Amino acid sequence: MIASLRGQVLYRTATTVTIEAAGVGYQVNVTPAHALQLRLDSEVLLLTHLVVREDAWTLYGFQRAEELEIFEHLITVTGVGPKSALGVLAQLEPEQVARAVSDEDVKAFTAVSGIGPKTAKLIILSLAGKIALAPAPGTAAGEPSIESASAALRRDVVEALLGLGYAERQAAPAVDDAAKALDGEDPDVAALLRATLKLLGPAGSRS
Repeated sequence: MIASLRGQVLYRTATTVTIEAAGVGYQVNVTPAHALQLRLDSEVLLLTHLVVREDAWTLYGFQRAEELEIFEHLITVTGVGPKSALGVLAQLEPEQVARAVSDEDVKAFTAVSGIGPKTAKLIILSLAGKIALAPAPGTAAGEPSIESASAALRRDVVEALLGLGYAERQAAPAVDDAAKALDGEDPDVAALLRATLKLLGPAGSRS
């Protein structure tokens, strides 16, 4: 089992990053928001889960222990594979997953590509009582908020969406709409990307 990986970022795509550790390059699947935060040539530490199958050994990487914990719970649910589990974490923060399970919010999970109502209900049933409900991270007391996402932040999110297969004519307006919906908050790349993905739906679903 490879439980963690520390090394230099050699290469990244919209959903993967290659980390060199002890002279070996490891390709790790990550969420789009996480990929954007990993800068080339920087040293990073990822918490990882290794999925072993006959045809491939696949690594999935996470920034937080809570993300890894929820991923490992999700892949025990019938009908939820590693790709879908990572998709859940691309759309929802760990705290939001816990809230959705607690509130039995089926729609929160069906917003993820590949997860239908039956699977969403099974996720809620399977995870009930297994993950702690914690307050979602927010702006620190006294810290000023911004009225809208910065231009640089929007460019990063559009770049991530292009890498996921969305056309720029879809991505750019959706990012603007998501930024308006988050007006008054202080969104980072992950928050703005998640909000935009909820508006867009799966790539290719819009003409």
